[in-house]
Parts: sequence; structure tokens; C-alpha cells
Amino acid sequence: MPIKTQSDLPAKETLENENIFVMDEYRAVHQDIRPLEVLILNNMPIKQDTELQLLRALSTTPLQVDVTFMNVKSHVSVNTPASHLNKFYTTLDEIRDRKFDGMIVTGAPVEDISFEEVDYWQEICEIFDWAQTHVTSTLHICWAAQAGLYHYYGIDKRLLPQKLFGIYEHQVENRKIPLVRGFDDIFLAPHSRHTETPAEAIHACKELTVLAESAQAGVFLAIAEGGKKIFVTGHPEYDRYTLNNEYFRDLNKGLPIQIPCNYYPEDNPEKRPLLQWRSHSNNLYSNWLNYYVYQVTPYELGR
Repeated sequence: MPIKTQSDLPAKETLENENIFVMDEYRAVHQDIRPLEVLILNNMPIKQDTELQLLRALSTTPLQVDVTFMNVKSHVSVNTPASHLNKFYTTLDEIRDRKFDGMIVTGAPVEDISFEEVDYWQEICEIFDWAQTHVTSTLHICWAAQAGLYHYYGIDKRLLPQKLFGIYEHQVENRKIPLVRGFDDIFLAPHSRHTETPAEAIHACKELTVLAESAQAGVFLAIAEGGKKIFVTGHPEYDRYTLNNEYFRDLNKGLPIQIPCNYYPEDNPEKRPLLQWRSHSNNLYSNWLNYYVYQVTPYELGR
């Protein structure tokens, strides 16, 4: 898939070095094609890492995607330079009148406090409500999935006895639904969180359909309103070394952290982590873009 980005976005060079087709603005405007407009609300602290992960995940189909990055205005990011945010990011006020084919809302490191205590919670709720009429399909990741399930259906999260951290097996359910088309019966995906949305509450909600679940990690994938809302409780977009970096970060801070489950060969952090989830991650994002964005959205986006 050609990914259209601003010409000087730092992630562009990295993607090109990985032989991923990245199209700059000049070339895109000279093509007679209507690309998919995808908005990414990036709540992660180091936004450049998440930009690269999500752009890589969106590069797996022949569809052309024009990506717009957005951040919340009610929170000041201290881990990403203001110059980067000012140059590459927008806010809801600036795109309020636009419509998008798809939106991705990322996780955020705020899961250990209640939703209402998050300083940008009201803005998140406003964006969720805005998306109802301005976005064809929204993909919620990790904390955003918990936040969406709470905002839309009143299902609260709960604290886990210890951090869910590692690579876990998941089983596909409701295989006829296109979002899991091409998935193996059992697949792996990363998780990194201190809380969970109770599986029993998700199953009890008539508006939600569970598509994949883990005996250890709980519900991984759920869908609502025919795909207008999709909830992913893990991090399929993670790179090979993301959990490794989180592990050593917490270790160096003296925080209680266990070795990521099913990640290092022989549970030895000195060994190169195994990349075991990339193909199903690509499949997930490809299916989302194809079946719930491209096949559904109108050609004239404003309609």
C-alpha cells in the first residue's frame, strides 16, 4: 500500500529503508485516485515510535492511504518535541468539519487511574462522539479500547494482580466475520497493561461481538455496529523490540517488572526476541482497511 505522508516526517525514511512504498504529497496530488483518509489520534508518549509502528501496519494492502496525525490539546506531551507536534499534528478544532474513512485511537500510559481522572478525558469523549458522525470506522487500541468500552457501553476496567506483559495465545471466534478472515485458529499478540476490561462484561453486552480471546489475556478483539467500532485490547502493532525496551526501562527505574511472557528464547533477556505476531497484525489492519473502511465508505467522503 502506498502510504501518503508529509515529505519530511521522520518515519518516512525508516519505512523507505524497509522497502515500504511511501508517497509524498507532491506525487499524491498528481494521481487521479481518491485515497483513504485515515486519522490517527496518537496518545502515546513517544509519538515517533507509534507513528512508525502504525504506518508500517497500514502498508499491507494495495490501497492508498492518506494519514493525518492528531493529538489532544488538553495535555502537554513531555516526551515528544513541541516542534514535531506543531509540524506534523493537528487537533480536533482544526479538522472538526472534515470527514474521515477511518480513525485509529492509540493506547496511553494512564490505565492505573480512573478514566475521569485523566486530564484529557473530556476531550477523548468529545472525539469519540465526533467520530460517530465523521468517521466510517474507528479502531481502538489498548487503553483506547478500554476507554471506548467504558464511554459507549459503561463497562469499566479493573486492576490486574500484576502487569499483563508478553506474547499470548488467542483463539479465533466468529470466524465468518471478515475482520478475522485469514487468521489461524490460534495466533499470538503482544499485551502490556496493568488493567483489563472484564471478559464476562464484554460477553454480556449485546452490542458487542467477541472475535478473539485468550485464556490468559482475556478478550483481544471485539466489534460493534457492523464494524463502525472495533476494540483491540493488545498491541498488534508493536515492533520486535518494543516489549524489550519497556522491560529494561522499568528494570532501570527499579520498578517491579517480570520478564515478558513467551518473548525471549529460553526467557533469556540477553537473547534476541522472537517476532511471532507480525503476520496476524498485518492481516488485522488489512482486513480493517478493506472490509470496514474501503468497502463501506462513500467515494465522495462528505456524503
